[in-house]
Amino acid sequence: MYNFDKMNKKPLGARIEDELMKYILQEPIKPGQKIPNEFELAEKFGVGRSTIREAVKGLVSRGILEVRRGAGTYVINTNTIEDDPLGLSKIEDKYKLALDLFEVRLMIEPEIAALASENATEAEMKRLKQLCDETEQLYRGGHNHVSKDIEFHTCIARCSKNQVVETLIPVINTAVYTFANLTHRLLKEETIETHRAITDAILKRDSVGARCAMTMHMTYNRQTIIRLLEERDDKKGN
Repeated sequence: MYNFDKMNKKPLGARIEDELMKYILQEPIKPGQKIPNEFELAEKFGVGRSTIREAVKGLVSRGILEVRRGAGTYVINTNTIEDDPLGLSKIEDKYKLALDLFEVRLMIEPEIAALASENATEAEMKRLKQLCDETEQLYRGGHNHVSKDIEFHTCIARCSKNQVVETLIPVINTAVYTFANLTHRLLKEETIETHRAITDAILKRDSVGARCAMTMHMTYNRQTIIRLLEERDDKKGN
């Protein structure tokens, strides 16, 4: 059984999420393999089943685990977002973090998309279309699409051929993970539609279209976070 420092101020669910991630990496439990059921995990970590469910939910949102109804919970990816040079993952108010991240993304990602339309190679454009298709297939199939969504945005950033933009990829990754964790597939159609518009514009080398499509994508997401933030604050006020 695991022991946890009671003085650790990080919420228990978040601590167990971290420990579960460590357990997956140390065993190791590889992509495609099933993790122990929640009864076993609750005993292993010395916490209640509700805390295990919270930890699993966190790893699902990060694209690490996938819950398959009637079959159990499986590892689908072991890549983490440890590369967090700005320490954004340590910010506790995820709603405010998501909103702030979108404000920054609106400043830079439309221009990144425009640069990508001008500088992407033919091979990169082919890869971008593939990622767009794969993300849509996962989304429509009800599967976890977060890791593929991150690959999509990372590909656009690299297509820009700007070395400073590449250093900002961890910020974009954090934003995608944070948004997915808060919204739980609320914007399926909007995401699919705007991803397709961004991709089509880049493939046509239409810098204005790419800029506008990315702005629309960011705007849909930002409006959703604002609504969720207002709903949360209203609940606190009641």
